[in-house]
Amino acid sequence: MLLGRFAATKDSRILVGAGIGLDAAAIRLGDRVLVAKTDPITFVADEIGTYALLINANDLATMGAKPKWFLATVLLPARSTTASSVTRLFGQLHRICRSLHVSLCGGHSEITDAVTRPVVVGCLLGECAPSRIITAAGARVGDAVLLTKGLAIEAVSILARVRPNEIRRRHGARFLARCRRYLTKPGLSVLKDAQIALASGGVHAMHDPTEGGLSAALHELAEAARVGLRIEAERIRIFPETAKLCTDFGLNPFGAISSGSLLICLDPAFERRTIARLRTARIPVARIGTVVHKREGVMLIDNHRVRPFPRFAVDEVARVFQQSRTLNT
Repeated sequence: MLLGRFAATKDSRILVGAGIGLDAAAIRLGDRVLVAKTDPITFVADEIGTYALLINANDLATMGAKPKWFLATVLLPARSTTASSVTRLFGQLHRICRSLHVSLCGGHSEITDAVTRPVVVGCLLGECAPSRIITAAGARVGDAVLLTKGLAIEAVSILARVRPNEIRRRHGARFLARCRRYLTKPGLSVLKDAQIALASGGVHAMHDPTEGGLSAALHELAEAARVGLRIEAERIRIFPETAKLCTDFGLNPFGAISSGSLLICLDPAFERRTIARLRTARIPVARIGTVVHKREGVMLIDNHRVRPFPRFAVDEVARVFQQSRTLNT
């Protein structure tokens, strides 16, 4: 495995390093922990600054950290970049940083032939107390598994931006507008979800289903914690717009990029309180399964049938884009 070969470290201050299912790095600095995350935004150009902040902030939130400082590497295509497009992008970064109380404190920008559309690589730093660090590796046998919101939220938001004409033609302008608003409603951010869960108590692990969707997130969590999972299909929420677009584009929602939903593994004694507080905050949530022994595997219970939870070679949205490029060449 590449991580084992090339990302090993002997620095004792690194509390959380590179690993499967580990959302960010954690480094002890005195009596505080610096939590660091970097992630690129490559699927979309529209609202790319907003995506860059939210996606990186989510991974800090899942580890119990408060986002504080953001650096952005911005690569812009030589042929299509204009002064107004640059101003718009940095305006997005400024606006979302302010809303999250994050300081935009550095980075790099350039116009280059190396890209054909804007790319933003974000690096977000945050902090927390050593006792607050949460990772996917903390899941314990017997834990309840909660999922906030629903599947493929980010997939809907992306498709509405890169395939708008097709969606408008099939379902109309109002439907397309609802899909575009998935960026904020139900929303890609899980900061509030994570903060409420942690304040409610009993949380052992959290994980953010990003590329590869719920499937990748569950398998990563199981591998990180060395546990198994039993997941109930009927408890997993799929929003109406998600269901329609998955049918239209031939996507399996289990394998589509799902930033905006949060997996929470917690002591069942705290389940009722956590669910009540999330719902009071108008965040949909449901118990979708249970953490079991590793030997039981990652299983899906669907119509009383138990089978391995499906895995996907690539994210379902990325697969659609790859097929489109193949058809157009």
